[in-house]
Amino acid sequence: MNTTHALPNQEPRRWMRYTPGQRVLRFVLYLLFVLAIVQSMRTIDVIPEFLYDAPTQMADLLHRMWPVSWQSFQGSIQKALIETLHMATLGTILAVVLAVPVGLLAAEKLTRNRAVNFLARLILVSSRSINSLVWALLFIAIFGPGPLAGTIAIAFRSIGFIGKLLGEALDDAQPGPIEALTATGASTGSIIGYGYWPQIRPAFWSIVLLRWDINVRESAVLGLVGAGGIGMALNSAMDLFQWDKVALILLLIFSIVIVAEIVITRARKALL
Repeated sequence: MNTTHALPNQEPRRWMRYTPGQRVLRFVLYLLFVLAIVQSMRTIDVIPEFLYDAPTQMADLLHRMWPVSWQSFQGSIQKALIETLHMATLGTILAVVLAVPVGLLAAEKLTRNRAVNFLARLILVSSRSINSLVWALLFIAIFGPGPLAGTIAIAFRSIGFIGKLLGEALDDAQPGPIEALTATGASTGSIIGYGYWPQIRPAFWSIVLLRWDINVRESAVLGLVGAGGIGMALNSAMDLFQWDKVALILLLIFSIVIVAEIVITRARKALL
């Protein structure tokens, strides 16, 4: 029988969560995080007097917003609200038409050409890297202020979102059905329609519905730069200090976001 005895001068082993190198690295990261916060606070240049006066100004603003001007809904505000929904819907449809081909080209398993994959991904990254407000300002300079510029801005911003997720869904598809169709000599259209589409259909509709929900929110903001929609009515009311109308428009924006969420939930259940 073998018996293991600890050496009398041997220290007991202690469990350590982090190695000394990991501790130093964590300390450096925490230090950089604190320094970034301190530097940001110094750069922002917060004026203490404005902070002290903020509760009073907020209370005064809320007092001016009440009562809400419900009678102002008929007319320009109602038209702007409908225009916002049209911008989000048309922008999403246009984005799907433009994003699907790019997403197909970005999928490595479907398009086996690295140069084409790189170009498609470059288009998707370029679309996502530019904010909707920047797209709106660009298209306002081209088409002039109005809902057309806002609709195209929404579409160009959505291409990267829809195309990227669609490409990832294609790459995640099970290879079995695709290999079977390929072995029978099926065309590329048949492979996409009968091999890929049944697998990515739930993901595709989820992506489109989610993007429409996002576009409803964004279209309400694009009007602040002149790209149509209810944001233009909000900007006009704020410029004229019509705070009761501002309250009405804010409530309408909140309401359409809630309604859009309900519509998305019902549509997902119906389609999926």
